[in-house]
Amino acid sequence: MTAERLKQIAAEAGFELAGVSAVEPTLESLFYAHWIDEGCHGEMRYLGGRRGEMRRDPKTLLPSARSILCVGQVYNSAEKPYSTEWDGEGLGWISRYAWGRDYHDTIKPRLRQIVARIEEEIGPVDSKICVDTSPLLERAYAHSAGLGWIGKNTCLINERIGSWFFLAEILLSLELETDDPAPFRCGTCTRCIDACPTDALLPNPGDEGPSHYLDSRRCISYWTIELRGPVPKENRAETGRHLFGCDICQDVCPWNRPGRAASTEAEEFQPTNAEPSLEELAAMSEEEFNRRFSGTPIERSRYQGFLRNVAVAMGASGEGRFVEPLRRLAEGPDDLVAEHARWALGRLGSWR
Repeated sequence: MTAERLKQIAAEAGFELAGVSAVEPTLESLFYAHWIDEGCHGEMRYLGGRRGEMRRDPKTLLPSARSILCVGQVYNSAEKPYSTEWDGEGLGWISRYAWGRDYHDTIKPRLRQIVARIEEEIGPVDSKICVDTSPLLERAYAHSAGLGWIGKNTCLINERIGSWFFLAEILLSLELETDDPAPFRCGTCTRCIDACPTDALLPNPGDEGPSHYLDSRRCISYWTIELRGPVPKENRAETGRHLFGCDICQDVCPWNRPGRAASTEAEEFQPTNAEPSLEELAAMSEEEFNRRFSGTPIERSRYQGFLRNVAVAMGASGEGRFVEPLRRLAEGPDDLVAEHARWALGRLGSWR
């Protein structure tokens, strides 16, 4: 099995990008420890502790690993506008990656297909499939495998297709020729940094790892997806109408400009959940939430967190049409949602 044959198999499985990285600690792993020590992971405790230490060395996941196949799959749909050019009155914004089905469920079968093809051709191999949830520094190894560079927005950017693609890996007990790391091509551009409404992108003060890092505690995506408690009051207005995630730092990136960024026609990534009505969402029961968003990334926010986000988006919108739905949320049984609804009503000048 050669590296080129492996990349061909990955392409046949539906991945637009594929490369091979060595199995060794990276400079990013040294910076990661500092990032954790500084508390930049917020309340995402699963990123620290023992699982955080495991990210330093892929062999903690597969001791026999000798190479890592890194792949990328485009999820961008060209059908909808960018969040920075969007003015959907009465609507909320869902991050592009969550418009369709849950990528864990769609990518894992393709990775299993790759492993099966390898074993058909050369016999049994040790392997470990990783899709986001494994303690592996995905962007670091994807960079080493030549899939792209870690940009100032902390996303992996590919010169040919942009940054709207999912990453996944297969650790293999095969000794394969590795690819060269992708060169850094952000240059002097600071559009993502300048556009971030909460100043979440910060320069790396050291020589190890990426040029910039993300402080999750300042990030709209963190607040709307990972944070289980209240969104900081001083930042609620800055979240705008983002209900789940934030695309601003990718939307303004020149490598993602319309006509340049790659898009997909894959059915599972089409915009089923883009631009929902805020008023309809505010009236959803928990059963309706589960039914509507089952099998999508939006499940991760949970019903309580999603209603909290809806209330914040209504208040940040400045639209008076939301006074009555917000009053219903403010008088509801959930204290977290009610507190955010009261804040939103105060923003609209209607809290009594």
